[in-house]
Amino acid sequence: MKLEAPASSKEEKLHAFASRIAQIFNKNGDTASNASSKSPDLPEVLDTARLEVSETSCDEESSSGSFEDAMKTMESKDEGSEIPANLPSGIILDQLYLITPQDLNSLLFSPDSNFHRSVSELQGTTELKIGPWKFENSGESLKRGLTYVRAASKLVKATRGIEEQTYLKADGKVFAVLASVSTPDVPYGSIFKAELLYCITPGPELPSGEQSSRLVISWRMNFLQSTMLKGMIEGGARQGLKESFEHYINLLSQNVKTVDMKDLASNKEQVLATLQVVPQSDWKLAVQYFSNFTMLSTIFMGMYVLVHIWLSTPGMIQGLEFGGLDLPDSIGEVIVCGVLVLQGERALELISRFMQARAQKGSDHGVKAKGDGWLLTVALIEGSNLAAVDSSGFSDPYVVFTCSGKTKTSSIKFQKSDPQWNEIFEFDAMDKPPSVLDVEVFDFDGPFDDATSLGHAEINFVKTSLSDLGDIWVPLHGKLAQACQSKLHLRIFLDNTRGSNVVKEYLTKMEKEVGKKIRLRSPQTNSAFQKLFGLPPEEFLINDFACHLKRKMPLQGRLFLSARIIGFHGDLFGHKAKFFLLWKDIEDIQVVPPTLSSMGSPIVVMTLRPGRGEDVRAYARTQDSEGRLKFHFQSFVSFNVAHRTIMALWNARALSPEQKVQIVEEESEAKNLQLVEEEYEAKTLQSEDSGSYLGLEDVSMSLVYSSVLSVPTSFFMELFNGGELERKVTEGAGCLNYSQSPWEFDKADVYQRQIYYKFDKQISHYRGEVTSTQQRSPLSDGKGWLIEEVMTLHGVPLGDYFNLHLRYQVEDVPSRSTGCNVQVFFGLAWLKHGRNQKRIAKNILSSLQDRLRIMFAIIEKEFALGR
Repeated sequence: MKLEAPASSKEEKLHAFASRIAQIFNKNGDTASNASSKSPDLPEVLDTARLEVSETSCDEESSSGSFEDAMKTMESKDEGSEIPANLPSGIILDQLYLITPQDLNSLLFSPDSNFHRSVSELQGTTELKIGPWKFENSGESLKRGLTYVRAASKLVKATRGIEEQTYLKADGKVFAVLASVSTPDVPYGSIFKAELLYCITPGPELPSGEQSSRLVISWRMNFLQSTMLKGMIEGGARQGLKESFEHYINLLSQNVKTVDMKDLASNKEQVLATLQVVPQSDWKLAVQYFSNFTMLSTIFMGMYVLVHIWLSTPGMIQGLEFGGLDLPDSIGEVIVCGVLVLQGERALELISRFMQARAQKGSDHGVKAKGDGWLLTVALIEGSNLAAVDSSGFSDPYVVFTCSGKTKTSSIKFQKSDPQWNEIFEFDAMDKPPSVLDVEVFDFDGPFDDATSLGHAEINFVKTSLSDLGDIWVPLHGKLAQACQSKLHLRIFLDNTRGSNVVKEYLTKMEKEVGKKIRLRSPQTNSAFQKLFGLPPEEFLINDFACHLKRKMPLQGRLFLSARIIGFHGDLFGHKAKFFLLWKDIEDIQVVPPTLSSMGSPIVVMTLRPGRGEDVRAYARTQDSEGRLKFHFQSFVSFNVAHRTIMALWNARALSPEQKVQIVEEESEAKNLQLVEEEYEAKTLQSEDSGSYLGLEDVSMSLVYSSVLSVPTSFFMELFNGGELERKVTEGAGCLNYSQSPWEFDKADVYQRQIYYKFDKQISHYRGEVTSTQQRSPLSDGKGWLIEEVMTLHGVPLGDYFNLHLRYQVEDVPSRSTGCNVQVFFGLAWLKHGRNQKRIAKNILSSLQDRLRIMFAIIEKEFALGR
């Protein structure tokens, strides 16, 4: 707030009084004699002084009548100003209430309302003083002041607050109040103010006919001086506002019934019925479109030439002229003829553009969708600040929507920078929810010219809640759009007309492509899947597979597949990864044959389209010369099933329902899978009771082997060094085709490697395979080693239900020069629930103990032979 210079002795006395108040409340002790050094605090103190003087000099004129009169005065002075935009730091509250805007405004800001005092009591605020509403600046602005002492928090002691509330707009339907709050007693409180914007607008009419109001509270920090602590101050203010407004929101919901936006979204027919396309007369559009200098000058020159021809007589034939051909007789006439030709060409071009544009009257508007499934409805309301590309200073915009390979086009609006459409577009039913909706605004340049893009945007249904799309302003991207801050007003609805049937039918089609039964996951499983990746409630899990994400070092985890995304989650030895990709962003999927580095496992390489996946770049293996990120996945428990499922979902990423059905019908019947594989793949992913994924928490380890071996620690550690001893021990323990990667540095004193081998028939008649990750680090006292290992079994029934965790702890024995104490700990990380967990654990433990005895006996034998 700006202060006017005192114009009278009374104002000077007031100024002096304010200065004394500043000295009293200055907690830093440096009562400034320099007025400029204290200038940031002066407005707040002077506001307090004015408030106190007002309260002591006159009675409060705060009756409901005076407040209503003030609102009527504001309404009469309103000149149709725009609704203030939300403040940039964020939205604190955005809610619909079952109340009229006038009543909500009175509840929040009327002097007779006890709402503010009730909130203050809940927040622990004391010494609240509310001044009366008064017109200032010759009646141009309506303001009031508040002072209070805010309760102490964990971080800040009790502080004095000075708040000034100003009406920015009050036209009887829309009310906007800006609150400027200063807290001079807090550290650095003199260099900033917190500003809050309360915006009350009419909400949509409810099906019951009742009127609703929308309250949006946004905020920002207004820094009066530059400071390096800006980020810290904003962070503290954000947390403080979040805590203080919890009581505000709860109390308001107790006083006024809230309206659920999801309920409004479900009643989209009533909402869209309020949209009326304004009829456009061709004659009025023609007058508006052709009212420019080009057409007016062309008409004038044409009339001028016609009048000249009518008044003049034909000239005599001379030069190279002959009957019927009259050539210019001077340079001036040549120039005039050229101007006339150019003007005529330009006029014909404008007429052609107008006729073609009127032929394109938004034929997609109002066309009903066909079929049942996921129905996408887009209401194009209006545009704001669209870029001007024509010489007239306007543009001729139209909008193109693209979703799942299908497009819808709006009508063209002539000579508009803030066009109004009110058009509704429906996309035919889809058997899975769409991933994104592409929106692009073009300027119409004629039937044969390339349209100029005025901006584009992408609506991501996976990352955005459907309730937020019910009424949204979408900012446009692109050079022209960003320069003008262009945006579109849309209302988007996505409905499932077949309930769970659409999910079941989609899974049935995928089963034919994959050649395997796919279970419909439980609500608890889907809820856990959605929570894990932050997905909307309409996303459903199709399948998941254990695998490794290959980066510098492979990371073991699980790959989750749904209709719209492919996600990975891993947490091994403190290395965490969690991300997802959209199927439509994947440009190519290839399979690389097994190599030594992949531990004998095929690698699935997913290549993204250029410019996609920038937020998950850290998890990509490589990036090619065109900027496309490549993600590598390997060591699948059931590679064939995983690969077929991945390819089926990817191939169906952008096809219409008819194309997907055709693909499914053309697919040959997949071969029958083994009965045992079908049995364990049909098990549920997780506990139906807990609804959370298993195997993501720490594994409980128990001691399964402990012995003092007659070998030194250094010789025992040769078992993990990839030498001759490791080869002999693993062969003796029934490991075939054993291979290992070299130890690679991971972090301080910690190294990591990968292992691959097959079981001998004597170990497992399934001849399964093992991929393992080992981590080696010294003990804290430096007198031994710790080897941690995570094993994944492939080709073994129920092998993807669990991971094996082993821990070898090897220590020197002080009393023996050639001895080491070896302890082996064992644990199972259950990734899925099964009925036979105890039986499986008992079987694995028995086999492990036998293998350990064999391995350690071979080590002692080799050491004795070496001596």
